[in-house]
Amino acid sequence: MADDELMIVARAQQGDRENFGLLYDRYVKKIYDFIYFKTNHKETAEDLTILVFAKALDNISVFQNTGKFSAWLYRIARNTVIDHYRGLKKDINIEDVWDLSEHKDIALDIDVKNKLQEVKKYLSRLSSEQRDLIVMRVWQDMSYREIATVLGKTEAGCKMNFCRLMKNLRSEILLILSILFLTS
Repeated sequence: MADDELMIVARAQQGDRENFGLLYDRYVKKIYDFIYFKTNHKETAEDLTILVFAKALDNISVFQNTGKFSAWLYRIARNTVIDHYRGLKKDINIEDVWDLSEHKDIALDIDVKNKLQEVKKYLSRLSSEQRDLIVMRVWQDMSYREIATVLGKTEAGCKMNFCRLMKNLRSEILLILSILFLTS
């Protein structure tokens, strides 16, 4: 964590809401995007983002400056999304809730829809933790250290898992392309 962020967090822990506002400004878009990837619903993502920052404000005194503030915030966001789905339906596996829903009202062109379907097909075979790893690394541009903190895993384990996931994805893409070329 940068020294300036350490000072901002320390001031926020002392009750300075203006400094907490600086943290909010720095992370609100990233946390919203992370939640939106998991819910694919604008209003829900907005509501849950507000809830994440309210929880962070209420619990900032327990944050230890030995970790990254962003990883702590993402862990709160991840748990908030899980709690949200746990409250909605008792009969779904919370770990299988992920970012690409079945909403048909999104206006996308045909090419993007087809690509999204391929991504969705691949991601549906992954565990919730693997999907979170891909979202945080690819779309959120988080470091392996931050991801490891959020997921409660080792940095090396996250890096190895991500590399395996990408290798499998590349293999599947090559197989699909070779089938397409053979049939055309």
